[in-house]
Amino acid sequence: MKKLAIVSIGGNALIRRGEKGTIEEQTEHMNSATASIARIFEMGYSVVLTHGNGPIVGFIVIQNEASKETIPPMPLYICDAESEGGVGFVIQQALYNRLKKTEMIRDVVTVVTQVVVDREDPAFSNPTKPIGLFYTKDEAELLIREKGWAIR
Repeated sequence: MKKLAIVSIGGNALIRRGEKGTIEEQTEHMNSATASIARIFEMGYSVVLTHGNGPIVGFIVIQNEASKETIPPMPLYICDAESEGGVGFVIQQALYNRLKKTEMIRDVVTVVTQVVVDREDPAFSNPTKPIGLFYTKDEAELLIREKGWAIR
């Protein structure tokens, strides 16, 4: 039986504090990360990758907010799926290209997942997982006043 490694890449590995979050920045970070993942393949493992998406889903929510007069905004769960697929594709492409360079051709796929949650979960009354950009105190106070956003 083949050995299996599960690797988790945090959403902040794609976009780092102080960066704009361009696709070029994200791709560069994933190109670096996939060097380590390729070594896991070289050690004879099959690999399952998981990833976060906090900064990216926040960007999508902001895009929705900015264009809401032209295009109806999507609910957060759709923005989340969109970011999951997009981040997955960036990782998939970087990993496939890395493996191809080392002549370890593998099928690399992205799977968008769905989680069922209990709407009565007490965690929903006090959300703590950040998404999106980091704001200064003044910027945060303005967004809270003008848009009613919850910023912590």
